[in-house]
Order: sequence, then C-alpha cells, then structure tokens
Amino acid sequence: MAATHSPAAERNRGPILAELQRVLPSTGLLLEIDSGSGQHAAFCSEGLPGWQWQPTEADAAALDSIAAWCAGLPRVRQPLLLDVRQPVWPCPEPVDAILCANLLHIAPWACCAALMRGAALLEDGLPTAPGNLAFDADLKRRNAEWGIRRREAVEAEARTVGLALHERVVMPANNLLLVFGRGGDPIPRD
Repeated sequence: MAATHSPAAERNRGPILAELQRVLPSTGLLLEIDSGSGQHAAFCSEGLPGWQWQPTEADAAALDSIAAWCAGLPRVRQPLLLDVRQPVWPCPEPVDAILCANLLHIAPWACCAALMRGAALLEDGLPTAPGNLAFDADLKRRNAEWGIRRREAVEAEARTVGLALHERVVMPANNLLLVFGRGGDPIPRD
C-alpha cells in the first residue's frame, strides 16, 4: 500500500511540532497513539532529533501508510497495532511522552477513558466555533459513539489515574493541545 495523505495532518503538523519542541525535554521515547497516515510521525520526528518515535494505529490497514511515510527515518520505529482499549499496550519499553492527535472525536468514549491523556476540542463556558459544531454533528451521524469531547470530561478521566492538566494550548482551526503529567501543579481550573 502506498502512503496515504491527510490534509488535516498537513495543516496541523507544524503547530504540533512547535508545541512538542516547547514542552518536551531534549530526549526520550514518544508513543504516538492513532498515527493515521504517518505524516505526523515523519514530520515531527525530524524536528525532535533526540527522540525515538513509536507510531501506533488501531486500523491495521493504516500500518503500511505509516511505514511508507517513515521509511528511512532512523528514529522512527516500525508502527505497532494498538487499540487503546487493550489492557496491555504492545510498546516494548516505558515511554517518556504520549502524543494523541485526532482520536477522541472519532472513537467511542471508552477510548478516552483508556487513553487518560486525551485532548478535547470543546470546553465548558467557551463559545463553540460553528465549524466544530458542524464537525461534531457529522461525526455523530457517522457513528453515535463519536463526537467532539469536552475538555473537562477528558481531564476528569485523567485525574482518575493521577494525571493533572499542566497546560492548555490553543492550536489552529479551533483545536486544543492538552499537556497532562504526573505530579507538579496543575493549571488553574477555569
């Protein structure tokens, strides 16, 4: 299979990399959940030279595309099949960071509970962009278990396993990047 192309991944890759460069230490192993086409792994791994990158995907059909995008990149490992709802994840060693982009709204809520570190696109008390409302409606038409997730609900799931929201970063196209971690002071709640 040839590498597939995602216009959304193309648009978001630069801002995602910039935030990863800002929040991550200089070295580590990053586990990417739901790598999709593989575009984020290929692009972002090049901008994080001290990091090993482990792409994963729940859709076995996407593994070839990820491998094609990342062919020849020495710090990107072969993609692994991973459904976050599995009780044991196939990563062979502890990871230092997890990146999850574009999973929570196209997966059952149980995936958020399993992930515990997700990012949400809709927050209480803030107006919702018309494009996000239309996107949410479209997702729910395609699958009743999908939809844009409330940041507060995602944060509550993370707290159940001892994780705190450390940072909230506004991204392009009405998206958010949420940084969760153990220990330290969480950001003040709105």
